[in-house]
Amino acid sequence: MKVATTAFGLALALITLAAAADPPAKDGEKFVPLFNGNDLAGWVPVNVAPNTFSVKDGLIVSTGKPTGTMRTEKMYENFILELEWRHMVVGGNAGVFIWGDPITAVGTPFSRGIEVQVLDGSNSENHTSHGDVFSIWGAKMKPDRPHPNGSERCLPSERRAKPSPEWNHYRVTCKDGVLKLAVNGKEVSGGSECKPRKGYICLESEGSECHFRNLKICELPSTNPKPEEVAAEYQGFVTMYNGLDLSGWRADPANKNHWQAKDWVLFHDGRGEAKEMKDNHLWTEKNYRNFEMVVDWRMDPKRITKKKWPIVLPSGDDAVDGDGKAKEIEVDDAGNSGILLRGNVDAQVNICCRPVGSGEITAFRVNKQLPAEIRAGCTPKKRVDAKIGNWNRFLITVKGEQVSVILNGEKIIDSVRLPDMPKDGPIGLQQHGEPLEFANLFIRELP
Repeated sequence: MKVATTAFGLALALITLAAAADPPAKDGEKFVPLFNGNDLAGWVPVNVAPNTFSVKDGLIVSTGKPTGTMRTEKMYENFILELEWRHMVVGGNAGVFIWGDPITAVGTPFSRGIEVQVLDGSNSENHTSHGDVFSIWGAKMKPDRPHPNGSERCLPSERRAKPSPEWNHYRVTCKDGVLKLAVNGKEVSGGSECKPRKGYICLESEGSECHFRNLKICELPSTNPKPEEVAAEYQGFVTMYNGLDLSGWRADPANKNHWQAKDWVLFHDGRGEAKEMKDNHLWTEKNYRNFEMVVDWRMDPKRITKKKWPIVLPSGDDAVDGDGKAKEIEVDDAGNSGILLRGNVDAQVNICCRPVGSGEITAFRVNKQLPAEIRAGCTPKKRVDAKIGNWNRFLITVKGEQVSVILNGEKIIDSVRLPDMPKDGPIGLQQHGEPLEFANLFIRELP
């Protein structure tokens, strides 16, 4: 009898705890699981390692390394999301992103969207650990209450979150671009006029172990958002860099330590020890044929020096004066690198500080044995590089012998033909003797 009573009491206690942690649905709310408790079906890693998010004892466990996200396979518009979270390290950081894009924004490990903060033990006049809601990386939101410094961030009206390692419950209600957050049973923050207002839901990894459980969603009727109110749709891009090591890449052993995985940034220190220059570059282990590649890069502004470089005409020729001497202009210069296509060091989308601008395919531009239209086609239509020290983004398309380059949103190389380019081969990141950072390397293969 004593054993039965104990078992009954334990069962009753478990039911009571579950009810307290996971409030019952309101009338008319029909929730479905976003996490099945067994595996990560329905979720896609964006820019993290395969083991950054895993399932253990019915929980989603984030190691926090590298910094990045995992997103839902499906886009959501109007819905109610409920979940629980806890940090396993005091002062831990994570988040839930609402209406996010499928890949990261330029120069950051996070997607554009609205962040619902998941933070422990860090509070100030400008942020809290109790359910801040804010727009990130190009998204827009009008906070329910003005922020002290005017940012698009809503601080909670009440501090209700429990410290590590206790569990907290979030209820996020999203409808018509209005987001409301309830922390442990009470609404405390939110925003309106959110843009985008349809997109992916992401869980964030940011430095320390965090657990999630009881993720469920109740979808609400659509209100037909305009195209500009919808996040970008997944187009098949997968990450090429896991943020932890150089898995999937190869480098000469003498040079390998000069390529360093620094969380979401892939860094080269500017030194090379391989016997041949090409062996100082970092190459994919896999060969690629037709593809689109995203890659962010930036140079170190501390290394700026003044250098003179030729002025390049739209034809690909260097401009000359009346005496036939090349015209030059002095510019800030912090180095050089490039993206090497199909294992060919001549098929290089250049990264430079020259007046011609990054994106130039130099070896083909200066080859006067090639037709004029090819040399002109390998010359950027305009210089659109960001200021040295800021991040830039390439979108490079290779199909057959045709190469196109979009830099910082502008097409600067338009389907130029690179004759005799190999049919396939590895993709390389060039080492040119100067420190350089790469990030957000994504690729999708084309037919």
